[in-house]
Amino acid sequence: MTDQPAITVDGHAIPLLGFGTWMLEPDDARRMVAEALRIGYRHIDTAWIYRNEAAVGDGIRDAIEAGHVVRDDIWLTTKIWVDHFHRDALLEQAGESAASLGFTPDLLLLHWPKKKPAFEETLGALNGAKDKGLTRTIGLSNFPSAEFRQAQALSKAKLVTNQVEYHPYLKLAQLLETARALGSSITAWSPLAQGKIADDPTLIEIGRAHGKSAGQVTLRWLIQQDVVAIPRTTKVSRAEESFDIFDFALSAEEMDRIHALARPDGRLGDWIDPAFQWDQEWA
Repeated sequence: MTDQPAITVDGHAIPLLGFGTWMLEPDDARRMVAEALRIGYRHIDTAWIYRNEAAVGDGIRDAIEAGHVVRDDIWLTTKIWVDHFHRDALLEQAGESAASLGFTPDLLLLHWPKKKPAFEETLGALNGAKDKGLTRTIGLSNFPSAEFRQAQALSKAKLVTNQVEYHPYLKLAQLLETARALGSSITAWSPLAQGKIADDPTLIEIGRAHGKSAGQVTLRWLIQQDVVAIPRTTKVSRAEESFDIFDFALSAEEMDRIHALARPDGRLGDWIDPAFQWDQEWA
């Protein structure tokens, strides 16, 4: 395993820096997953709804065949789409995802919370997928704190992460505390605020002190919180830059300055079912 920080949850070491594949067309997904593994990434994230699981699997095989990595050193995550939350459909998609990838995923997530079917059925099916060997671990994506707690109470197995939008413009104190209380973790999607951090004066200034870019500072800020970050890009040079964050550290004051960038309108992607509410972080 490349020497890089990981968070251990329920006995599983999850690399804190991963490579995301949201919105990557199959050709780009295959190429960039192989390149990411060559660069040193050991955590790859995809989802059934991304329509690129087969390409992600091909990219992993390309990297293995090139001698850049072995399967056991990769943490591979995919997700169950909301249309597949009934028991039989969930188990069917879990099998389909594993077949498309060509590998048993290390982590299988529920992509968004959904009111129906009941959490009992969906969490039972997710545990069933784990029991059947269709994934090593299970977790959530885009669950607010209340639903995170409810889901864990209904789950026999530990929910090892909750993957949500998180970057300097979003306050996530309550969800981070919920994850800690449950012995779980948070994974950040859109960790670079979909490029919006690149021109931020505060991040640029902090980066200048370390000889790093605003993006590198942001990713470092996340992993220093023990938050898993999964940036994605179609550019090899950008993937290399994002991986080059293990040779510096941010001070407590710098961390606080970045936290202070959060604002009430900082959320970029809100597709949550209106039956649910995000944590109210702003009084």
